[in-house]
Amino acid sequence: MLKNKPEVIVHEEYQGEEPTKPEETEVYEPVPPKVTVDENGVPSDAIVLFNGSGFDEWVMAKDSSQVVWHLNDDGSMTVKDKTGDIQTKRNFGDIQLHIEWRSPAEVQRDGQNRGNSGVFINNLYEVQVLDNNDNDTYVNGQVASIYKQHIPLAMASMPSGEWNTYDIIYRMPEFNKEGQKIKSGTMTVLHNGVLVQDHVELKGTTPYIGWPKNPPHGKGPIRLQDHGDNSRVSYRNIWVREL
Repeated sequence: MLKNKPEVIVHEEYQGEEPTKPEETEVYEPVPPKVTVDENGVPSDAIVLFNGSGFDEWVMAKDSSQVVWHLNDDGSMTVKDKTGDIQTKRNFGDIQLHIEWRSPAEVQRDGQNRGNSGVFINNLYEVQVLDNNDNDTYVNGQVASIYKQHIPLAMASMPSGEWNTYDIIYRMPEFNKEGQKIKSGTMTVLHNGVLVQDHVELKGTTPYIGWPKNPPHGKGPIRLQDHGDNSRVSYRNIWVREL
């Protein structure tokens, strides 16, 4: 039995008689908006979610109460053990997210209980935070994995106790009127400037146990995880651009 051949891609705008003058293929609008970047690397059109001054953009995820995580003198925050996750007050759809994180220099325990946290995009899809330095674990749960779904292309961590960066591009899934997914979401992740997730398909949520689920949803908050094991992960310099 013959399999269906992939549909050939044809760009209709490039069909017909080919232009013979350069100006025939030049366009002048729409003009892209101008974006500048400040001395801290923050774009002028970004929403600053955390710059060390306080938790104005965040609440405790369990009950929307005031954040009780540690606010540090160096402009970072640290998970307060067993208090619960925090999440943004605002909801986001398609985004570019920049976030910096650090595992503690003092190493305690191993496997999934060393410097474990997570960045949940749209409150559903986790990019794993973990101290994997000399600390092997299951590869679809290691640092920079899309948890239990996509193994990172490389392990690009800084030494324990030093700051890491994640730059994440997220596109939301689409659902029909019946709540069925008709287009998967995607995610691209750069870890310390290294491409580790290349426009991967989000097959659903990222549960600890069981298959990914696909509940219909719209925009949602960004959530940071308290793993509940005194992992002492810190975060700083968090900003987002809506796409």
